[in-house]
Amino acid sequence: MKIVMIFVLVIYFTASIFLFIYSLTQASLVWKYITKRRVFNVKEEDKDNFRPYITIQLPVYNELYVVDRLIDRVAQMNYPSDKLEIQVLDDSTDQTKDIIAKKVAEWKAKGVDIVHIHRTNRKGYKAGALEDALDQTKGEFVAIFDADFLPSKDFLLKTVPHFAREDVGMVQTRWGHINRNYNLLTRLQAFALDAHFTVEQVGRNASKGFINFNGTAGIWRKQCIYDSGNWSPDTLTEDLDLSYRAQMKNWDFVYLEDVESPAELPPVMSALKTQQYRWTKGGAETAKKHLPNVIKSDKSFGNKWHGIMHLLNSSVFIGVLVCSILSVPLQTIKHTYPEFDNLFLLASVFLISFVILGAYYLSSITTVRGLSLKVLLEFIVMFPIFLAVSMGLSLHNAIAVIEGYMGKKTSFVRTPKFNISENKDGWKKNIYIPKNIGWLSALEGLFVLYFAFGIYRSFIFDDFGFLPFHLMMMFGYGLVFFYSVFQNTNVK
Repeated sequence: MKIVMIFVLVIYFTASIFLFIYSLTQASLVWKYITKRRVFNVKEEDKDNFRPYITIQLPVYNELYVVDRLIDRVAQMNYPSDKLEIQVLDDSTDQTKDIIAKKVAEWKAKGVDIVHIHRTNRKGYKAGALEDALDQTKGEFVAIFDADFLPSKDFLLKTVPHFAREDVGMVQTRWGHINRNYNLLTRLQAFALDAHFTVEQVGRNASKGFINFNGTAGIWRKQCIYDSGNWSPDTLTEDLDLSYRAQMKNWDFVYLEDVESPAELPPVMSALKTQQYRWTKGGAETAKKHLPNVIKSDKSFGNKWHGIMHLLNSSVFIGVLVCSILSVPLQTIKHTYPEFDNLFLLASVFLISFVILGAYYLSSITTVRGLSLKVLLEFIVMFPIFLAVSMGLSLHNAIAVIEGYMGKKTSFVRTPKFNISENKDGWKKNIYIPKNIGWLSALEGLFVLYFAFGIYRSFIFDDFGFLPFHLMMMFGYGLVFFYSVFQNTNVK
């Protein structure tokens, strides 16, 4: 029994130490974000005269709700028409391909250089579509937009001049959110993504560390893509993979926090889970592929460290899952073996992680939304809810991460789009939402009961050290379970 107890303690504290180290790394990003923002100046003559040939690629797959607005928006971009080409990379198997064909013909008749490239095999998924079409591009630079984005008309004018520097391989812009306030899920996603697109991207870019192309709302130098080995479908995050290969080749990346590219956030749990699964599993696959290369690289220790922690980002969900599951048996250990009281007292230092995370997200929300009493009150409400739901997604995401490290291959499942920008817009008739609930949602429901049991034991043992944690876990899993069941069973 004592061997089992020691094993539980070792695993728990190992996971806790990893989460603590990760939070310290995030703290350093906050410091860099506040004190060392990198300034990307563009010469006035480049701003006005640097107009290379640009190809805009729109990779789509079964996007009947949003593809027409995407094409309309991109076709109206402010850029010399004789130096702009649009490729719609279409892998669709439903009526989306007919919508695209009609819309492309419409803009062609207006003189826009736009082409519809339809594949029937979907080989390599999004990466395969981008790789296949690259040789057909006319542009020296390639801008990419996913189907749910609505780039501003001056997007190219704000971003392209940065490529006047020949060492720049990619320019990434900050995502905005056209449906931020649609429901609780979209608010929570905006809360999380804003932090990535402010503190993380700027913090890493401040010291020329590893950052990533986010799959959309950015531009690549075509030479950089070729030099880095082209797009590859061997991970679910082809954007992160190519980003690391390019930066290992010493291409410089520019991140423009002040250029916003609006997009739609998934308003339903099933779509959010689909997106999270692809991002977290792909992150693990990319970590497995590139961690040895980063460690052996000639980058500075600081950039190596941030690169390693960046690649291990999705592994945080494994740490959270391990700590949460073991927290209930730890109640018994703590109650049965009082000689370990000092060890548990020492472990309270890990609570600093929550303070660091608070500073991390507070820096983000005040940057994006401004510093005001209303924003601070919103942060006080949203931060604990965000933490709880993130914990509630840890089972789903940890499974994805483990599959990524184990090399289990799965298809690229797109995130359903909805064409939602106002609160009156609905989602229940979307044909891409699955109606089945699935075994994982049922397991998440059982986890609600598991952490309710932990809460009950806090009162039985008269020890409330784990009570706040178990309350958050029960609430988080409860919310994830509720949305998974309620939204999927209400699809019409």
